[in-house]
Amino acid sequence: MAATDTAIDRLTSDRPRGGLTALCIAVTTSWGLLYYSLPVALAPIAADTGWSHTAITGAFSAGLIVSALAGIRVGGILDARGPRRVMTAGAGLGVLALVLVAWAPTLPMFFAAWLVAGLAQSAVLYPPAFAVITRWYGPQRVRPLTTLTLIAGLASTIFAPLTAWLIDHLGWRTSYLVLAGILAALTLPLHALFLNPTWTDAPSAHPASDAAADIRSVTRTPRFITLQLTLALATLAFFAVTINLIPLLLERGMDYATAALALGLVGAGQVIGRLGYAALDRTTTPRGRTVAILGAGAAGLWALALLPGPAWLLITLAVLVGAARGCHTLLQATAVSDRWGTTNFASINAVFTAPMTAVGALAPVAGPALASLLGGYPAMAVTMALALTAVVLLAARS
Repeated sequence: MAATDTAIDRLTSDRPRGGLTALCIAVTTSWGLLYYSLPVALAPIAADTGWSHTAITGAFSAGLIVSALAGIRVGGILDARGPRRVMTAGAGLGVLALVLVAWAPTLPMFFAAWLVAGLAQSAVLYPPAFAVITRWYGPQRVRPLTTLTLIAGLASTIFAPLTAWLIDHLGWRTSYLVLAGILAALTLPLHALFLNPTWTDAPSAHPASDAAADIRSVTRTPRFITLQLTLALATLAFFAVTINLIPLLLERGMDYATAALALGLVGAGQVIGRLGYAALDRTTTPRGRTVAILGAGAAGLWALALLPGPAWLLITLAVLVGAARGCHTLLQATAVSDRWGTTNFASINAVFTAPMTAVGALAPVAGPALASLLGGYPAMAVTMALALTAVVLLAARS
């Protein structure tokens, strides 16, 4: 009992008043400006500069790969020193990145700007935020993790229209300077004032050599690698189909407006899935809910791939796949802590999520590439449904 009381006292002392609210605002803003702003600005940037859509998107994807790699180092710093310095520095890098995007006179400089943005993303998006919440709340982490993902899920809803409005009125370069100012005004003070400068247990109590050995004892096990591969492949399947849902549905004969509505309702499905995740957490084992969520997603992908209609059924299936994708986000957030506890969580979780971040960078390109190779988006969806079915079998072993 004394050990439990000590752990609860540590969690309570590590949790600053207003911390969750501040983190939700900061992460939502970071997603909106460092991630969703570029898809909105893609066409105006291409029209103004003459750079191809593929090249511009390639810069964004390169930044996401940098984020995946840098996140491993960020996790180690966060575990050892607390979140304030590393996440505040990440916010500062994000401001610099958006200024560089606005200034970039050439395509190589534009790429460089998004590489800096990738470094910033590694310190301010979901993985470090999940680590902080897991540290703050311990066994009660699912509800605040759900709260964070629900609020941050509104990032595109808030910031995509704002970015479009700014570009319409100011042009894309000036708009990115304004976005840099918004990022600075919101995220820098929130990270600096509401995150822990250090954790309550001194780093000296956990020598670096011991921590590294503990991390390796988890990350090099077959179970860890199998689970990592499982959720990375699931990320590819979910993203490749949902991001390319409009062309898939157009090939099914749906009109553009209805297909766009279906894509929008994928977001509603994600909200539904995240709201229901807490009940799954209470009533299932980690393995059981992983199989159930990915199995539901596979069933949805098979149906989208094979059924020609009617439109209402395809829209319903899109919502189902969205719900599975929403749960998948929380699976990523809790997979490590559910199985290996919270010791060195930020470091272990950063290693765990790195392939998913990299796959998320490649999925928007992989979908059209597969569709072109296989003769259409339905065939691409069949391939992704096959992959996710294989993933379900892997999940049964993790």
